[in-house]
Amino acid sequence: MTDKTSPVSFLQDELPSDSRHSRQIARRQMIAEAVMAEGSMRIEDLTERFGISLMTAHRDVDELVSRGLFRKTRGIVSAAATSLIESSDVYRANRQASEKKTIAAAAMQFIEPGQAIFLDDSTTVLQMASQLPAKVPLTAITNSLTLMNALKDMHDVTLLALGGQYYNWCNAFMGRMTINEINRLRADVTFISMSAIIDDVVFHQSPEIVDIKRAMFESGAKRILLMDHTKFERRALHSFAHLSEFDVVIVDEKTPAAHLERMRNKNINVVVAKGDKERS
Repeated sequence: MTDKTSPVSFLQDELPSDSRHSRQIARRQMIAEAVMAEGSMRIEDLTERFGISLMTAHRDVDELVSRGLFRKTRGIVSAAATSLIESSDVYRANRQASEKKTIAAAAMQFIEPGQAIFLDDSTTVLQMASQLPAKVPLTAITNSLTLMNALKDMHDVTLLALGGQYYNWCNAFMGRMTINEINRLRADVTFISMSAIIDDVVFHQSPEIVDIKRAMFESGAKRILLMDHTKFERRALHSFAHLSEFDVVIVDEKTPAAHLERMRNKNINVVVAKGDKERS
């Protein structure tokens, strides 16, 4: 199966039937990489960069939008998140990748063999997947199709896949059916990441995702939040929970000292994930 988190490989499942089709796939791949690198671009700029007509540029962008990779609004194609719209999982997976891996490694200390754990659809929690074999046997519960594919063949991991309505842009299942399934379960630990921290409250752009994460939050005995330092610089519309409502908040070492001091003064249990050099 194609690795959806790689901006280089997401079109590899389209085998070109002729040279024209091959050029089209290659061009769309280059457009995708350009938009992901810039965050957002004017569609008119794409015509100049790739030497194509405005109609072709719109057609290529529409195909990428249909895959859930980007948003298109008023002549602008965007991969980056805004306060109202979350970015695609492909774009998010390639941002702060090293920090997310470090945070995920720190999160593993809160898992014990034999536990049942909720894993949300975030790209930070996704980084935990490769480290789970060190903690088996486990029961992993998730609504993320990306995580399901990562865990389905993992030895001694019982995978409970949450169904519901599929959302392409986050490669996950959401909606009332998903929430009903979560509400019937009780896990030992819930691992969650969100889009932004504002006044020590976590926020997300999508109310549907907030509802799913809230259900996981309520159904887990222990709640662990995974947030890299950039989340303190972002904004999102829908509030989720105060940091003090989590049992543990894991951040990376680039988090400004002022944030760390403020959170600790409020008795928020903050863990600063250290990189390999610091741990050695």
